[in-house]
Amino acid sequence: MKNRIPLLVPLALSLLLSGCAAAAGSTGPSAPAGPPASTGPAAGAHASHHGSATASPPASTAGPSEAAKMVCGDQPMDRLTTILSLSQKPHTVSNWANSTFTCTYHLAEGALTISVQEAPDQAKARTYFDAMQALATDATPIEGLANLGFPAYETAGSAVFQKDNFVLQVDASALPPTMGPNAISHNELAYQLSTTILACWVEHH
Repeated sequence: MKNRIPLLVPLALSLLLSGCAAAAGSTGPSAPAGPPASTGPAAGAHASHHGSATASPPASTAGPSEAAKMVCGDQPMDRLTTILSLSQKPHTVSNWANSTFTCTYHLAEGALTISVQEAPDQAKARTYFDAMQALATDATPIEGLANLGFPAYETAGSAVFQKDNFVLQVDASALPPTMGPNAISHNELAYQLSTTILACWVEHH
């Protein structure tokens, strides 16, 4: 099966340079109908949904940072609504536990989950990222320009990036293989939402 994420790289680079406003407003190239990337089930912060092994984050009693809360903000919401041509914005539910801020977007077709693990520093975030990748089934590194200069990998329907002391996971594995008027795959959806959030982080931090 063919992974079309490289086709989205020019858009991702443009978003990273342009920031949040462009990220929310851009519709991106139309993706042809077809199967998702040939990768395994999502894992990591939500690995318990797909297996018994998990990467345990350090516990924290502090609340989420403003950067973490961006995953439930206007930019990813607007981007999701635009990509899928939704008639109304989906309902969201957020949660903070074990140093992880989670935002769940409830779509008619299923749940889309975006989570941010906040580590004390960049080194610990990388350790957590590496543990997630090691535990993930059939994790495929996102390489070259596609990773935007950050450690990143994908599984079936999910994308995971590490930036600074954050580990970002966009998990669209509970959604159908393709969605929206352009039949975008759940891997492509996860990647586009990831780069939207990364663009906001780069702009504000």
